Amino acid sequence: MAKPTEQGNNPQDAQTSNGDGATPPGAKPGARPAGAASVPSTDAPAGRKVGQRKSQYLVAARQNPALQMMGLQPLSFDVIEQALRGSPDIEVIDTVGPKNVVGALADGLGGNTSVLVARMTDQKAFMLHQQAQGRLVVERDQPLAILDPAFQPPLVSGATSMSGPVLNAAIVVLGRDNAPLKGAEVYLFGSMLPATAVTDERGQATLTLYGETVQSLRGLYVKPKSDYWSFYQQNPDISIDEPNVVGLRPLSDWPSLASFPRQQAYGWGQRAMRLDQLPGQYRGQGVKVAIIDSGAAALTHDDLKQIRAGFDIVDKKTNPDGWTTDIIAHGSHCAGIICGADNALGVRGFAPDAEVHACKLFPGGQTSQLIDALEYCIEKQIDVVNLSLGGAEPSEALEQQILRCKRAGIACIVAAGNSGGPVQYPASSPNVLAVSAIGRLNEFPSDSYHSQTVTSYVDADGYFAARFSCFGPEVAVCAPGVAITSSVPDNNYAEWDGTSMAAPHVTGLAALVMAHHPDFQGAYKNRGPERVERLFQLIKMSCRPLTLGDARRTGYGLPDVLAAVGLQAQAGAVANAASGFKTAHAVPMMELSLAPQAWFGALAGQGTMARGMLGGLDPAYVLYMQSVMARPQFYGMT
Repeated sequence: MAKPTEQGNNPQDAQTSNGDGATPPGAKPGARPAGAASVPSTDAPAGRKVGQRKSQYLVAARQNPALQMMGLQPLSFDVIEQALRGSPDIEVIDTVGPKNVVGALADGLGGNTSVLVARMTDQKAFMLHQQAQGRLVVERDQPLAILDPAFQPPLVSGATSMSGPVLNAAIVVLGRDNAPLKGAEVYLFGSMLPATAVTDERGQATLTLYGETVQSLRGLYVKPKSDYWSFYQQNPDISIDEPNVVGLRPLSDWPSLASFPRQQAYGWGQRAMRLDQLPGQYRGQGVKVAIIDSGAAALTHDDLKQIRAGFDIVDKKTNPDGWTTDIIAHGSHCAGIICGADNALGVRGFAPDAEVHACKLFPGGQTSQLIDALEYCIEKQIDVVNLSLGGAEPSEALEQQILRCKRAGIACIVAAGNSGGPVQYPASSPNVLAVSAIGRLNEFPSDSYHSQTVTSYVDADGYFAARFSCFGPEVAVCAPGVAITSSVPDNNYAEWDGTSMAAPHVTGLAALVMAHHPDFQGAYKNRGPERVERLFQLIKMSCRPLTLGDARRTGYGLPDVLAAVGLQAQAGAVANAASGFKTAHAVPMMELSLAPQAWFGALAGQGTMARGMLGGLDPAYVLYMQSVMARPQFYGMT
């Protein structure tokens, strides 16, 4: 056989030749016919054309029992894994979730719900879902975020300008005795995008804004790393000719923190929940708490040295013990609220004697890694999990894991979110306890940024719903989340805002309830979903209702420590019964089992699932899975 010529192997040559090298009839010599591929210019810059990269997806068998009632049996994990690994355009990179079938109780839905983490194109993911006829969960492995409220003052637009006037301003930040403060974040807001910088050894930060003048500046915000109150000035008088000096107040200058941290103090939120009135022997002994966050400074912070267990999920293969390094400080702050040591220093936590596990998920956490972190909690038989985090969209794969936790007797306490809009996921799940944030007047300086969180509804005791807090019918309770003092690395303290700070107040309380309420030494001692529901019920019934303009912002109200652990009557129960207030989270499991179809119908209206299929299923789960399955973005189609 004759060797093909290079011309014969070139698709373009095939289009421009009649087979013998001659020019096709009617064509000019050297011309390219219509539809032929263009020939890159020889002087075009070298490089690679930008296209869409593969995305990371979660793939698992759908565990919705309704599918079985329709005659569709769940796919086995082995079949799914074999199919994915056999596909040349799919890369399987990890397996998360249950490692073995451990029984119906811990497994949630009675089957192996392991999840494959794979890289593929969006088109491939959609095809995979279509071919499985709804029996596969195929959804993007979403990035997660810690819930730290973004600073965005009113009337700041997203526009930017690289022309017009240029404004340069030097800000000098000083602390006690006029000492320069290094590492403070400085934000200068105009009518367009803000400028930000961090102070150097001289305490100075230089900021540049384009298209702004000193008259158009809207706000100046200074956020210290630790040990000082923040500073916020609306419509600041800024000079461009000389440095602008900002003096920050030490935390100990505030009356309730006098001699702090040398002398131990309760935070205002802990006092509001009456932790300071709890007998000394109530310390959370025997309860296991997991904080899934950014780690904990257990090696350096005096208030966190009792934390001796943890797991770095992000670097589990290379550095599983990296949980003691917390570069974000968020996890350390949450840990101080929950379990700060009773050591005569700093801030005492709710449950200083609880066994705390710090699961490091940030920076870089994704849904797949949160599933892995919850699997760690199941393996270690954790009692309460704090989740001060959220994602952009609900996740069916994660929801299956949360349900497994609940069936294993693990209570998930979740921050509602800080966008000021609807409750974020996973706080919106019907299988967790969602916590919104409130603040209180006179617990922070008027020139601190905390003052910007105040809303128009303030009750007679000075409580207000925080401006940033998410709200909705999913909110079960509210808790202090403005100007919360707690631990940050290396061995310091900081005042932070967020539902991230509210959730640990309730997690710490939950640890006390499980350790000391008689129910958990008796009828609800055994692990299981009823145990979780009883815990949630006791917390909600302990609440003091708050009238802050909208019940969706406060749920049942502010939990009370003494009532929750059973030392005093649950005053909130009478008030809540009288008001008839309920949320989706507030319906006890016993009530659901008595009238599932009525409850489902009230919430879902004329849902597409036949009412007869509900049977004895948990209606909250059925409703949630139905809403999740209806969303196209879970299959890569946005």
